Amino acid sequence: MSGYSEEQMIAYAKERGGKVDDPNKKSPLDFVLWHPSASDEPAWDTMWGAGRPGWHIECSALALRELGTTIDLHGGGADLIFPHHECEKAQSEAATGEQFVKHWMHTALISMDGQKMSKSLGNLVFVDALREEYDPRSIRLAIIEHNYRVEWEWDDELMPRNKARLESWLANDASNLELLDQVRERLDDDLDTPGALVAIDAAAAAGHGVREAAELLGVNFE
Repeated sequence: MSGYSEEQMIAYAKERGGKVDDPNKKSPLDFVLWHPSASDEPAWDTMWGAGRPGWHIECSALALRELGTTIDLHGGGADLIFPHHECEKAQSEAATGEQFVKHWMHTALISMDGQKMSKSLGNLVFVDALREEYDPRSIRLAIIEHNYRVEWEWDDELMPRNKARLESWLANDASNLELLDQVRERLDDDLDTPGALVAIDAAAAAGHGVREAAELLGVNFE
């Protein structure tokens, strides 16, 4: 699924907690299906003793129980492509013999000051803090200004720019079905939200209505 080479997968597995050097493995890329639980961790009794599911099998079990053997869309951050989603796909299809996911959608990671945002670095921007200053609709615009597959850098002009964008759109509260069709076309092209924003910006700058197109993106006028 990932398209990674075996060497890349081994490197990612090592980086992300996989014990690739475990001598008990037949392959360095073998992953945990079930493991023992510590005394303070959830556990279920099995023929192997008390334990709990591995991370990957837990998600496969939930998906199969709630959604069936084949899912139309499955998404997550790009850092989940391997090992999590790769392993989830492998074990699900091995168990059912059917295609697990029709379309994978992975969102690219965001950086700040040249480093990927992460809990460990503490370089995060929280929506609840942004909402104290900005309309939630402008926060939405700031996020979808970027294609979900492309990595991007947070900058200080992002929110002011999208506050102004929202004000421009709201000032053009009129029907425009031709623009709505243009935005639908952009979204049909692998969720091209940046292209959709460009089309709406142009219409608003020309004084044309943008209401239906904006609401299709979740920017309501009420």
